[in-house]
Amino acid sequence: MLQIEGSIGKPLEDALPNLVTELGLTGAANKLGLGKATLNYWLLKFGISVRRVALRPGDSLEISSN
Repeated sequence: MLQIEGSIGKPLEDALPNLVTELGLTGAANKLGLGKATLNYWLLKFGISVRRVALRPGDSLEISSN
């Protein structure tokens, strides 16, 4: 974990949500050099939930944090 944090330059709990959003689970795991199971375990450990939403063309979604 520490080695990966050093290579990306920020804490995993800050970097993982953006990586998964931009690249998906498989892409994020590949970029970090991890297996998907390890990435899923880290997401669970940090309390990061991953949700999928299907939108029709022209629909939009607003995400707010509490």
